[in-house]
Amino acid sequence: MATKRILVTGAGSGFAEGAVVGMAQQGHTIIATVEISPQVTALRRKIAELGLENKVTVEKLNILDSYDVNAAVRDWDIDVLWSHAGIGESGPSSEVPLDRVRHNFEVNVFAPLDLVQKFVKKWINQGHAGKIVFTSSMGGLFTPSWFGPYVSTKHALESFAEALRDELKPFGIKVQTINPGAYLTGFNETLAENAFKWLDDERNFNKRADVQAGFDALLGNDDGRLDPQEMIDAMIRIVPSDTGKFRNVVPAFVERMLKESQAAAWDVEI
Repeated sequence: MATKRILVTGAGSGFAEGAVVGMAQQGHTIIATVEISPQVTALRRKIAELGLENKVTVEKLNILDSYDVNAAVRDWDIDVLWSHAGIGESGPSSEVPLDRVRHNFEVNVFAPLDLVQKFVKKWINQGHAGKIVFTSSMGGLFTPSWFGPYVSTKHALESFAEALRDELKPFGIKVQTINPGAYLTGFNETLAENAFKWLDDERNFNKRADVQAGFDALLGNDDGRLDPQEMIDAMIRIVPSDTGKFRNVVPAFVERMLKESQAAAWDVEI
């Protein structure tokens, strides 16, 4: 596999930070982008400590900032766009404040699609065969209670990814998704906490204890606290690759669970 020039959004922590290091160690050239300036300083320090400054450039790219986005498309020539940045809102869909849902869609769907459209246009104008990788989620393929606000954004992302996969084939542009299970990076725990910023037992008919019990059922056991290194290793392999599956669910037992859930959905009654 030839080395690639890879742009990563949301590289300031978790999966993407670990994968940036691993891909750079394999010889790929990485533009690791983060949302805010303090994250730039912190990540540059880590990269320097690892001696990877010649392989990793750390830059600010707030995907909601049109100036950041336009400068990135103008200035950076890349082979792979890994759209990883995202946030998560949670809580009962029957009561979640819509401004929180809208913001979740802005960050997880509309901003990534905008960035993809801009790079796709650049690649097509250049005659360049690039690759797009979206970080989706196991939640892009099923919907557990209390996670609707977040996983609905990943369902939408899955749909766009499928459409783009077929629409961009004539231009030699490839599309993949990566669908992590419940790994212990801190993201899922913070996502769950967000519901309690607005959920109030005195005002809401859904009660905090019931919502917390739902979070605990999904995240409060070993299957909900997986070692993220497994996912990082998979990302290091998948993102630069020229071949592979369109959808990449890790770990394998989650893929089996999702397939069973999707099959069972045809027989669910109201």
